[in-house]
Amino acid sequence: MSETMRFDTGGWRIDVLMTGYPGKSVCHGSLGWSTVALLRGHGRVALVDTGGFGMRTTLLQRLAEHGLAPAEVTDVLLTHSHYDHSVNFTMFANARIVIGDDEMAWAVTVPWGETPVPELYVEELRRRPGVERARDGGTVLEGVTAHLAAGHTPGCLVFRLAGAERDVIFTGDAAKNRAELVSGDTDMTYDAAVSRATIAMIWRMWRARSGTVLVPGHDVPMVQEDGVTAYLGPREAAIRAWFGEGMDQTTLFELTA
Repeated sequence: MSETMRFDTGGWRIDVLMTGYPGKSVCHGSLGWSTVALLRGHGRVALVDTGGFGMRTTLLQRLAEHGLAPAEVTDVLLTHSHYDHSVNFTMFANARIVIGDDEMAWAVTVPWGETPVPELYVEELRRRPGVERARDGGTVLEGVTAHLAAGHTPGCLVFRLAGAERDVIFTGDAAKNRAELVSGDTDMTYDAAVSRATIAMIWRMWRARSGTVLVPGHDVPMVQEDGVTAYLGPREAAIRAWFGEGMDQTTLFELTA
């Protein structure tokens, strides 16, 4: 992983373990390739989001590269309940799970089989002892606050880490990618006007302090440089396919511009 994907601030070391991808499959639904970030400091080992099923092996590898096993994760902060951000909470048996109070109240009511909410996992999360249901403005870790960011779902959270050196904002899918941030328009929202208001709130947070890093749910971390949105580090995404007659015959499709 590029060193540019690591940030230190406020007594925390932040590593972006997996960078989200801003795209959809043409004929197989959503890709669900989401961002997973690791925070270490103040005696805690925390993840912001956990990814979906297909990310488990890589997530284990990335944790191991940082000298960590799943049992050592103390906190999991979920931006929202959709499967590509939440289902892997089951990998972290010792972790305190944080999810928005409004999000949890909504997620248990959605019709089964009709949304990206993983119904059985939400039911398990609802029953799990010690789950913390965060409210707008609440502190969830040392220097980290939760902020209601409705639009993508009614209870999406943005997590803001306020540090001495810089702030770091984890937007989840309240602002999935650069295109949403810059245009103010969103894909997959229950109310476009609500999402636009949320993106305006995120911009206020982002502009409040020079050097603040924004970590979106499906894109590369970025900063503002003289009013221009700049990526921190390269995007990496590709698919390897077996179109031949042997397992050693593969075709690589690069998915970056």
